[in-house]
Amino acid sequence: MKDFIYSEISGKLAHLIKTEVLKAGERLPSVRMLCQEHGISMNTAKRVFLELEAQSLIESKPQSGYFVSRTAYRRLPLPAVSKPSTLPKHKEPADLIDRVYANMGNDKLTLFSVGAAVGSLLPQARLSKEIVHATRELKGAGANYENPQGNEKLRRMVAARALTWGGNLQEHELVTTSGGLNAIAYCLMALGKPGDTVAIESPCYPGILQLALSLGLKVLELPTHPETGILMEALKKALPKIDICLLVSNFNTPLGSCMPDENKQEAVRLLSSHGIPLIEDDVYGDLYFGTHRPKCCKAFDTEGNVLLCSSLSKTLAPGYRVGWVAPGRYKEKIMKQKLVHTIAGSSITQEAAANFLKSARYDNHLRHLRKTLQYNYRQYVDAIAEFFPEGTRTSRPQGGLALWVEFDKSIDAVELYELAMKQKISIAPGRMFTLQDQFNHCMRLCYGLPWTDDLQLKLKKTGKPCKDDKEITFINMQ
Repeated sequence: MKDFIYSEISGKLAHLIKTEVLKAGERLPSVRMLCQEHGISMNTAKRVFLELEAQSLIESKPQSGYFVSRTAYRRLPLPAVSKPSTLPKHKEPADLIDRVYANMGNDKLTLFSVGAAVGSLLPQARLSKEIVHATRELKGAGANYENPQGNEKLRRMVAARALTWGGNLQEHELVTTSGGLNAIAYCLMALGKPGDTVAIESPCYPGILQLALSLGLKVLELPTHPETGILMEALKKALPKIDICLLVSNFNTPLGSCMPDENKQEAVRLLSSHGIPLIEDDVYGDLYFGTHRPKCCKAFDTEGNVLLCSSLSKTLAPGYRVGWVAPGRYKEKIMKQKLVHTIAGSSITQEAAANFLKSARYDNHLRHLRKTLQYNYRQYVDAIAEFFPEGTRTSRPQGGLALWVEFDKSIDAVELYELAMKQKISIAPGRMFTLQDQFNHCMRLCYGLPWTDDLQLKLKKTGKPCKDDKEITFINMQ
């Protein structure tokens, strides 16, 4: 009942702001006044304001209260719902992906293209201490093989944290992996065979596309809404054609979309009734901007048909390669794949990660990181509204690390990439995120970089392309 009241009030206020009944800069009722008007508790009233703040509709000012955000009125229109072909396609943009990925780790570039938080946003000093501690505490200083299923303490911590998204996991149900993509790889190898078809969102993370093709799988891209994810009607129609479904349900890259709970529940039901396993990638779920973490599809799984994959690569330590999978009834198949391909994971990084999760430091770090990412996202939107060409559209992520930018179709994002690289700026052209001839006028920007005046200038340089004799020209602003 409390959730219903909170969502009803925040929904009404959001409508008033979006329809400009409440104007930019206008002060909102105080928390106490909201309590009196609606007969709600202080906590519920604060949750209303936090949710509106997460949507960039309001902003708080110390000692003054909450005000309608001016950013809300500079918000750009949403990108179009994707319309991929209904047939599996295999036109991998391998050369483009290789060129963009080659920029990773190059500290001479501004890496808008890398979908991770940079080191300065991560607790590096504390993690270094945890590595030293793990080396001292582990038998053999961590030089011995880890249990094939993975570090027991890490699995116990991951299982305990499942409560935050409505899960009910036990440590014996988890298998550790070398990052999130490694977990997905085990799942695809365990469930599929060459010639099988896997359904995914469109656009989709390039690593998943390349992985599926390397295993001889056919990829069926499904229409996807930039806010709510995969279209359920499209999934229903695709059921007779697919053998596996793979979804990034919470804040996927590159759109940042988040499936509503009812869609997650329906997807789990549909796929289970047709005997189609669902691989769920939830590496971004902890990076929510709102008042609570979104649920996973796994929360609605009663038959063990969902294989939940995740990692600490987007939240804590990309280089540690600490991931896991909760494979449900497919655990034996996953273990067989792990034994064949890696036997065991890194003892030291798993132990260090487990200790960090066991303390309160992880949640404290997440709160700070989420606040920073949300602030960065707002700054990106402001910069895009000011500096990018007229007609530009952007996604509206409520969490995660990715912002999808859609230009007028006359702009070629690959050419924009080449021109940006001359300014030592790396972007991720939209063609990377599909196997079809689409998204050529789109790009993904990562907002996991510390916001500075220099970063704003780099966005300005990136966003000043214009048409000149039907070709992009780059505005030089030295």
